[in-house]
Amino acid sequence: MEPQKVTFGEKLEGISYSRREGVYAIIMNDKNDAFAAVKTSTGYFLPGGGMEANETHEGCLKREVLEELGCLIAVGPFIGRAERYFYSTTLHEYMISDGYFYTAQIVSHPQAPTEDDHEFVWIRREEAEDLLFHEHQVWAVIKTFQGIGP
Repeated sequence: MEPQKVTFGEKLEGISYSRREGVYAIIMNDKNDAFAAVKTSTGYFLPGGGMEANETHEGCLKREVLEELGCLIAVGPFIGRAERYFYSTTLHEYMISDGYFYTAQIVSHPQAPTEDDHEFVWIRREEAEDLLFHEHQVWAVIKTFQGIGP
């Protein structure tokens, strides 16, 4: 059964949107008061990204987190699915970011990120709304924190 998804952003009439399916990790710190994020020149994002051909959600997450944060992870429970309609100023096109969100834990940190403009940062739970670029990623973080308490 396909998970129910929450939708963010406004779908504009007469606009053709490119759908980008991705998988993203919510990685909490030891105190459960902050989560891992990727800082780039365009903003803050949850680690994760687009799936490659024949890739599973778990395989995609492990590959993306290693590339973006330099960490090996264990993928945890599914949090939910959400999408966001937006205009990408980087790709110059209208997009639907269709995200599947999972919790994950860092197993080891064997390398630096392989993408030059990606920096591993911790964001405190109260900063999620102000810092994360995508609303559906904020939704997933809030949902995760609600599940672990204050």
